[in-house]
Amino acid sequence: MLNHTTILVLGAGQLGMAMLRALAPRARQAGDVSLSVLLRPSSAASGDPARQQDLAELRALGVDIVHGDLAEQSAAELAATFGRFHTVISCTGFVGGPGVQRKIARAALDGGVKRFVPWQFGVDYDAIGRGSPQDLFDEQLDVRDLLRAQQATEWIIVSTGMFTSFLFEPAFGVVDLAANRVNALGSLDTAVTLTTADDIGALTAEILFARPRIANQAVFVAGDTVTYRQVADALDHVRGGQLERHEWTVPELERLLAAEPDSAMRKYRAVFAQGRGVAWDKAETFNARHGIPVTSMQDWLRANA
Repeated sequence: MLNHTTILVLGAGQLGMAMLRALAPRARQAGDVSLSVLLRPSSAASGDPARQQDLAELRALGVDIVHGDLAEQSAAELAATFGRFHTVISCTGFVGGPGVQRKIARAALDGGVKRFVPWQFGVDYDAIGRGSPQDLFDEQLDVRDLLRAQQATEWIIVSTGMFTSFLFEPAFGVVDLAANRVNALGSLDTAVTLTTADDIGALTAEILFARPRIANQAVFVAGDTVTYRQVADALDHVRGGQLERHEWTVPELERLLAAEPDSAMRKYRAVFAQGRGVAWDKAETFNARHGIPVTSMQDWLRANA
């Protein structure tokens, strides 16, 4: 059990809601853990039916709402808010634009947060290194440098690979059902680690409450690790047909990125095609070592295809 703990989750999007759903029963069980979520005032006041449904769920979960704006507020302003909490978990993604992840980390440290889980729910940025096709990844390394250079705030990085649903997003272009084709990034034998948002939330909760205590390290989880050939084969099986296999090679993807250098999707395709830091052995993950069930790619396809 954590000592008397106030937890602030930044954002209530797909991952933020999954995180809060996983933490809420833990908080009730512990009895001395309270949950809050940081939302923009406009989001909290939104009349959008989907947002109203989320707000109703948050109230049912016993989650308090804290108002703030990660993009617009200064690091000092955010530090004043964060400093009221023991643990801060960032579930905001890259939507705030360049510099926001550094600002959040700086605010967590300056605010004296005892435990911080940054938005690093993705690839192994250390393995990828600086100067990759996705320039936002360099900022993730800046955040790691900030955390590793101090000792006052404990930190945990949860490496998850790609969100499972993202692999099948039409805009990403890997699974192109309209053209009946899988576009393999790099090659058909390039691998990628996948984890669903729900599993990320559940596993992060397990990691936070783990004994012995986990601190100041990157923890690897995985719902599945598959090659693009296996993705195509699985789709064939589920759909009962044969998809065309196309390899988007690294040079080809780099040329496409050079032609449209501001395209976020082209940046992601190019960096995943390189195959470095984007996949790891599921057998060596936190969830495998602890026998925690997760959603495989096949499970996801059965539920969503």
